[in-house]
This record gives sequence, structure tokens and C-alpha cells, in this order.
Amino acid sequence: MAENPLVVVPVPEFIEENTVYDTKYKRTIKWDAQKGDFVQDGANRIMECSGEEGFMIWCFKMAQTERYSCLAYTSDIGVELENALAADNQKIVESIVERTITDALKVNPRTEYVRDFEFSWNADEIHCTFVVKGVGWDKLFKICI
Repeated sequence: MAENPLVVVPVPEFIEENTVYDTKYKRTIKWDAQKGDFVQDGANRIMECSGEEGFMIWCFKMAQTERYSCLAYTSDIGVELENALAADNQKIVESIVERTITDALKVNPRTEYVRDFEFSWNADEIHCTFVVKGVGWDKLFKICI
């Protein structure tokens, strides 16, 4: 009789995630929003930035990332601007854009609040600025998309 070709592998124990999220701002890779690329020094080494600047970069990129456009991201990551822009009324578009950006940025527990949205229209093109406050910060920063 032939040997059984099936191998039994024990299932590892499930380790539960820690429910407390670290809200410290840690150094990260510096990003140039205008170039859409990492910042490099003269020797082509990628530069670092402070955790606060990294959080600002994250907010900017999050507000420009369409939800479900990148398979590596969970469904919590990104905004739904394509759906917002499909609305017929400018006020409805602005309301949806405000909601989707706020929801996207509030995913990060370092985000204290997102507000003071301002919109400008150029034909069918919309420009948006808003203010974000990080947890533990005294100052606010403004993002323009």
C-alpha cells in the first residue's frame, strides 16, 4: 500500500492585535508633493523627516488616494472623489468631498480634527483646501488639493 502523500501541519495560535494604538509621531521618509517622489540628497539617498511632517505628508496623500484603487490598501484607506464628482449639484459635490476626506483622515488616531473646508471651481475642476489638527499639536496645517 502507498504512503499517504498528505502532510498534516499544525495550525498556529492566533495572536490578537493590541487595541491601543501608538499615537507618537515617528520619523519617516520625506516626500515631495509637487514632484510626486521621495526627496533625495546629493548622493541619491532618501531623506528622512520628522514625524509631524510625515503625518502632514500622509494626510496630503490620503486626500488624493482613491479608495479601492490600490489592492495593497485596506478598504479604510482613501477617499471617494470619483463618486462625489458624479453628483449634479456643486453643493452636493462639496458636501460629499468634505465627508469623504474627513472620514479618510479620521482613520488615523493622530488626527484630532479636519475642518474649515473651502472650495473653488474652474469649469468642471474643483480645488479644495482644509485644515487638519494632529493630536497633541498647538498649530494647525492647511492642505490644498
